[in-house]
Amino acid sequence: MHGGGWFMYMRGMGEESKPQVTRALLLRVLGYARPYRVPIVILLVMILVTAGLGLLTPLIFRDLIDNALPNSNVERLNILALGLVAIPIISGVIRVFQRKVNATIGEGVIYDLRVSLFEHLQRMSLRFFTNTKTGELMSRLNNDVVGAQRAISSTIVDIITNLVTVVATLVVMLALEWRLTVLGVLVLPFFILVARRLGGRLRDIARQQMEYNAQMNAMMNETLNISGALLVKLFGRTTNEVQRFDSRAAQVRDTGILQAVWGSRFFVLIGMVSVIGTALVYWVGGHLVLDGVFTVGTIVAFGSYLTQLYGPLQALTNAPVDFATSMVSFERVFEVVDLPLEIANKPDALELHDIRGELVFEDVSFKYEIKAENLLSDVERVGRMDNVRAVLSGDGPVAHKSGAATHQARDEALHEVSFSIQPGQLAALVGPSGAGKTTMTYLIPRLYDPTGGRILLDGHDLRDVKLEALAEEIGMVTQETYLFHDTIRMNLLYARLDATDAELTAACQAANIHDFIMGLPDGYDTIVGERGYRLSGGEKQRLALARVILKNPRILVLDEATSHLDSQSEALIQDALKTVMQGRTSIVIAHRLSTILAADLILVMDRGQVVERGTHHDLLAQGGLYAQLYETQFNREREMV
Repeated sequence: MHGGGWFMYMRGMGEESKPQVTRALLLRVLGYARPYRVPIVILLVMILVTAGLGLLTPLIFRDLIDNALPNSNVERLNILALGLVAIPIISGVIRVFQRKVNATIGEGVIYDLRVSLFEHLQRMSLRFFTNTKTGELMSRLNNDVVGAQRAISSTIVDIITNLVTVVATLVVMLALEWRLTVLGVLVLPFFILVARRLGGRLRDIARQQMEYNAQMNAMMNETLNISGALLVKLFGRTTNEVQRFDSRAAQVRDTGILQAVWGSRFFVLIGMVSVIGTALVYWVGGHLVLDGVFTVGTIVAFGSYLTQLYGPLQALTNAPVDFATSMVSFERVFEVVDLPLEIANKPDALELHDIRGELVFEDVSFKYEIKAENLLSDVERVGRMDNVRAVLSGDGPVAHKSGAATHQARDEALHEVSFSIQPGQLAALVGPSGAGKTTMTYLIPRLYDPTGGRILLDGHDLRDVKLEALAEEIGMVTQETYLFHDTIRMNLLYARLDATDAELTAACQAANIHDFIMGLPDGYDTIVGERGYRLSGGEKQRLALARVILKNPRILVLDEATSHLDSQSEALIQDALKTVMQGRTSIVIAHRLSTILAADLILVMDRGQVVERGTHHDLLAQGGLYAQLYETQFNREREMV
């Protein structure tokens, strides 16, 4: 049995976690295999040829022993010897081409599945990503796709090869001597008995080792990234983390030793069963040779055929579970592909050009609902290590459950919000934390759709406009600045791939970041590091501003875009933004008085509603929530200046 064969075999011996294969799933899988019809046919032909060549060697030995040697036939001996050399050479050459064809099919399926998955995931709404674990998405794109490839290029091929080998070998053995054939097959029940007894134990050990491996890997993933490493160092937990890792690595080591010991027992007992079957055939066959029933060459050929028979028979006893397990990966992939798109273009969506930038909210309400049909199901993967959940808290205290914070408790994030912003106006959103300001900005580029009411752009409902047109016309700087682990230049060009160096420089000068970049050793070719960690918060925000300036959109949405800047940098950026915002509709979540004073319209939000609106002086005169915010936050800022 091949190196990992005992694990594959014992995997199907348990009573639980037995995957099912449906007709619909099979038909869909065949659809992915359809583009590779010709390579598959070639592969099957090569399997048949290699199986046939494998049956010739025992017959050559039989003829050599029964005819060539007893009759001193030198010419026959030379031909048979040449055949013994030619058969493995021909088989080897065919297997090389077979492997190439097999890899072409398997890697082609991986390519098709990965592209389909990635394309669909790119079209999923923001709600999907906020409610789905990144690790699960990576598992679908990697582990499940590879598992699906294995089903086509490995599992199915192995099943076909073993079936052809078993059938062909049995036919030849029956033609040679049916009594010895029956004796050879009689030991098959003992294969199953041994596998059931030891396989169950091996399965439990392997599953436990997978859990320990998952916990160890999860710990490495959590503590060896930049954020985790920073947290460990800030709280001085290096020694604790090393001790915790030592404990988990020791568990992996101990179960690995246990697995090796039980695996050896499995191999020994399976080998003993094979030996008993072979000895039985030689013992009975030997008596029949002595009685003159058949020749010595026949029993030697039988010994060779038994070796070819037991391996495939042993593999076929577990073939249904292996096949079903591989097919489950297809099921997991198809689950992602079949997820409905929450935010999608209508068939007759509008392609807007040269928009004016009028933005109107009409009774807009929004709730952060979680719909099961838009999310991935919990996964139980047979024989895989990514079933483990809460791997970091497995040895820690149980967290106490508590209700939602009262200051955040409300059914809707936004409730019947109505306002209008004219082209070229600057609207400032102010209000306490959790009032719904960020949620409102997320609705403008259709990261979410309202659950009630509608949002109009130049009189058109956003749901009637092509998503690509919205992305082209709306520029947004989010609360958390994200930068790719790449150069400053590539991060900026993400806004406009065809931007010139002059345009790049102008955008950075407008955001007051050009001089800083030129002071770096590699200038615009400086690598910013993982998530931009090599830059300060203010530097990242100015890069984000430069990126959106380079995009040159008609509508600007700035979510606390200057919150990490010092007063001098903010003053320079505010001057730059005045130029950038001219002729553009701008919506800014404002925490600085300078931004608010420049606004044409201030929208004061509280608990998901616009409770006040107007200019700075009008709102101060009302003596409401804005006046309170001004006294507690904005006025204090003015006094500090």
